[in-house]
Amino acid sequence: MNQVVATQAWLRRNLFSNVFSGLTTLLLLAAALRWLPGLIDWMLLQAVFKADAGACQAVNHAGACWGVVAEKYRFILFGRYPHTEQWRPLLATGLLLLVIVASGMRLLHRRFLLAAWALVLPAFFILMGGGYLGLSPVGSDQWGGLPLTLLLATTGMLLAFPLAILVALGRQSRLPLLRGLCMLYVELVRGVPLISVLFLASFLFPIILPPGVSIDVLLRVQAGIVLFAAAYLSETIRGGLQAVPGGQHDAAAALGLSHWQAMRWIILPQALRAVIPSMMNSAVSVFKDTSLVTVVSLYELTGSLSLALAGDAEWRSFYLEGYLFIGLIYWTGCYAMSRFSRSLEPGSGISRPLA
Repeated sequence: MNQVVATQAWLRRNLFSNVFSGLTTLLLLAAALRWLPGLIDWMLLQAVFKADAGACQAVNHAGACWGVVAEKYRFILFGRYPHTEQWRPLLATGLLLLVIVASGMRLLHRRFLLAAWALVLPAFFILMGGGYLGLSPVGSDQWGGLPLTLLLATTGMLLAFPLAILVALGRQSRLPLLRGLCMLYVELVRGVPLISVLFLASFLFPIILPPGVSIDVLLRVQAGIVLFAAAYLSETIRGGLQAVPGGQHDAAAALGLSHWQAMRWIILPQALRAVIPSMMNSAVSVFKDTSLVTVVSLYELTGSLSLALAGDAEWRSFYLEGYLFIGLIYWTGCYAMSRFSRSLEPGSGISRPLA
């Protein structure tokens, strides 16, 4: 009986708290009853799960053809990486995901966590690029799929974060030249779309380099993502700095702390804690925006799917299922970052100091 009463109270509080909430709940319920059976029928009951192009064509899109994922998953996940060497991107991706999960769930002490990052990132590049420890060299132009997506997103945020802090502090500097340069950088980068930054990094930057000097396209694209993400992130951090009450500065001065000591131990931790949701929103955006690198011939998840289906007439018409599979990967990553963000927010009950 108590459980029934508790359930009724939960329904009233969350779904029928007022007239508008009740009508919205009923409309969503009606939409689910109208469309959900057909969606389940298409996705599961009539679907083809085995890698059989004939069976998929016989269904004629009346059911989902998940066989395209079973047939093309290696190409989707690893792109043009040599087939016989795909254990290397698999291992590299596993190591990177392991240290990301360990960071998010706080499974390691801070010192061990820093050591883990210091070991995993070089190991990732050694495994992917080869040329060491008896591994055959594989050019970055052959990297693709999930490893490339994780590399661009993870390295992009790791390098953009400290740069964003410096730019945010520069925007508040009393030196007019430094403040002006930081403002110019932010306004220039925020005034253009990411795709234009990628084009500049990929096609224009090599033109202005001295003759005989060449920088790998992956490195140039990564630098463009870092600069783009740092510009947006710096404004988020600057907003957090401005939100810290002035009394905190006065209290730090009363304790005899220098400006940088106060910033390190008092002001910056409070500012970062206040803008955790916005910073995680930037991380999610970077993770999804990595799909744009396809335009400069770097084939991450979405680009790898296009390559996998472009030259195969048997499976080409089942691109929707492939994109749903990729969408599931992106959703899983974004949802995990969202949950991690909530665990850090003040009032979550499980957050820990940032400094």
